Amino acid sequence: MNLSGLKPPSGQKHSRKRVGRGMGSGMGKTSTRGSKGARSVSGYSIMRGFEGGQMPLHRRLPKRGFTNIFKKEFAIVNLGRLEVLEGDHFGPDRLLELGAIKKLGDGLKILGSGELTRAIHVTAHQFSKSAAGKIQAAGGTAEVIGAAGQ
Repeated sequence: MNLSGLKPPSGQKHSRKRVGRGMGSGMGKTSTRGSKGARSVSGYSIMRGFEGGQMPLHRRLPKRGFTNIFKKEFAIVNLGRLEVLEGDHFGPDRLLELGAIKKLGDGLKILGSGELTRAIHVTAHQFSKSAAGKIQAAGGTAEVIGAAGQ
């Protein structure tokens, strides 16, 4: 196969429509824009969300509630999950490596759901009261580290 001899299929390539090139071209005067209307004038730009005069979707839908832009998204791990994982030292990096959490976000929080039967050492950004109590009752340590990204 010779790459220099390749051609597109017939009918695939079209020359660009040239408008506004005089009356003889068939596309002169209004240059296919029509006589009147918003789109016919130069400098026209459509408003974002414009639906031809119909009430736009973002104005038709009801607005409710509030979104807190300062909300913290923590990666959450329960004690029951730590019980089945191998090892006895768990921190954010180790849990990412083991696949217990997908992304760290604003930090790691350990919750107390599940039972803990062995002594483990856990470092996290936050602990629930029940989680810290269960870890210490099992003979382990719960170490709080600073905020993620600091």
